[in-house]
Amino acid sequence: MFFQDPLGLSRLFLDGLGTQVKLAHLDRIPESRSILVVSNHRSFMDAPLLMTALSKSIQFACHHYMSQIPVLRETVQALGCFPLEAPNQSQQGFFDRANCFLQARKLVGVFPEGGQRMVRPSSPREIAPFQRGFAHLAMRSPVPKLAVLPVAIISQDESTHLGVPLPLLHFFDPSEPLFEQMGWHPIVVYHKVKVAIGHPYWITPTHKAQYRGKQGKAMVGRLTQYCQQEIAQLLHQEGVY
Repeated sequence: MFFQDPLGLSRLFLDGLGTQVKLAHLDRIPESRSILVVSNHRSFMDAPLLMTALSKSIQFACHHYMSQIPVLRETVQALGCFPLEAPNQSQQGFFDRANCFLQARKLVGVFPEGGQRMVRPSSPREIAPFQRGFAHLAMRSPVPKLAVLPVAIISQDESTHLGVPLPLLHFFDPSEPLFEQMGWHPIVVYHKVKVAIGHPYWITPTHKAQYRGKQGKAMVGRLTQYCQQEIAQLLHQEGVY
């Protein structure tokens, strides 16, 4: 069925919204490899946008609250997303599922800025500090040669709408600290957007050996910093539509 096809659903979704998408540096996407896609994140449109841009279904890790709220829960399931565990819980389930996808040569997507930029209005050129979970995933993955691919979503024209009151979302997911405040969850709709592909970072056996040794913390920090800087640079350089 069509709705069992996340890529087809993503394309239909963007067509329905009339979003104009421009692509840059598609030649940097590795072929026939397991890929961990790392991107900035401000809109509910980001997952279908990236699938459409890369022309591939991507198994995205999504925020826990997205699996708790009716309609949103069914939407992320249709897109093939898998939720993180509740805040302050072990994320071992995330690591296990992500590694299963990567071993099957499927693309896995992560948004390491977390949920903060989803619930507070922000500039398209802003980027929040990256959480390091994705770097640990990359270093621990049993895949022999994994490509970590930074991708920048660069909004050129957008509108922001009031979505759902945060206290109402707290009713559905009281475990989420972001909902312990007043205000509204904004809905950012892209009208014109560019997706720019960064240079992949290849995880080799040497990296993994260093990660298991005394250089583990340094390796995680290096990969996290690389992806954040690569995306920040793309946001700056590719800003002209």
